[in-house]
Amino acid sequence: MERIKEVYDCNMTSLYLSEYYGMEDLKALYFCIFLVIYITIIAENSVLIWVIYREKSLHEPMYVLLCNLAVNSLCGSTALLPALLVNLLSRTHEISLSFCQTQIYAIHTYAITEFTILAVMSYDRYVAICHPLSYHQIMSQKALKLVVFMWLYPMLAFLTVLVFTLRLPYCGRTIEKVYCINYLLVRLACTNTFIVNIVGLLSVVLYSAPQLTMIFYSYGHILRICVFSFSRSKFKALRTCIPHLLAIVNYSFGCFFEVVQGRFDSSHLSYQTKLFLSLYFLIFPPLLNPAIHGLREHHHWENIINASIVL
Repeated sequence: MERIKEVYDCNMTSLYLSEYYGMEDLKALYFCIFLVIYITIIAENSVLIWVIYREKSLHEPMYVLLCNLAVNSLCGSTALLPALLVNLLSRTHEISLSFCQTQIYAIHTYAITEFTILAVMSYDRYVAICHPLSYHQIMSQKALKLVVFMWLYPMLAFLTVLVFTLRLPYCGRTIEKVYCINYLLVRLACTNTFIVNIVGLLSVVLYSAPQLTMIFYSYGHILRICVFSFSRSKFKALRTCIPHLLAIVNYSFGCFFEVVQGRFDSSHLSYQTKLFLSLYFLIFPPLLNPAIHGLREHHHWENIINASIVL
């Protein structure tokens, strides 16, 4: 019987998402909250994309990057929220293994793409403030290449990691989350996962180090230029970077919450706190980014070039 059970488990086709148990008593309330959040994310980001598309004065590299950020927000929220709403209405909270693997690819690709776009946006600001006279020439030549890189690199990069996960046989069936994520699926494997874990840890470094380097390099030079120029116009240009910095901080906090909760003991936290921390990076950046950028970008970004030229 044990042998039969082992064979059955290793050839399983469905998984159980155990963290939905905490929503059972207030299932209708949670459903309404997440539905409103999803509709708001779709509305905000769709309007932002539509405005950038229709307004020809916004057909600049910066707004192209902002449009890509909005598209990625739609991808990330769609990878999570429709499935979450369906699972809330389900009695079993079971999902197929193939869907779990697809969701893993979608969520991780969203996460890497978000950070990559934010890094490229920091480079755009660096060129605008530190090389204002040649900004349009530089970014016009590189814009298409950067956009292709922002999407192609995360898709191919995480696929190399996911291949290792797809080859694993699974014995466990319970994922302690409301969505699938790679390291939790790897934990369910029947075989030794030492190599897969090493690949996963290395990938975290490889997927974040280049972006962090670009962000620190860009803002390091921007700050140096602003400080040593002693120009009010430069500091005015620096203030226009605040929405982008807020977006970076907001997303970084979300990723930090997810990493810390996943790698350390969080049993002392309440269910609502753990749910909030695990969903932050998938919900709040898509929800807040249009507001963060929309409040100031249209009024201030056109002045970056002009303010930077005046020394």
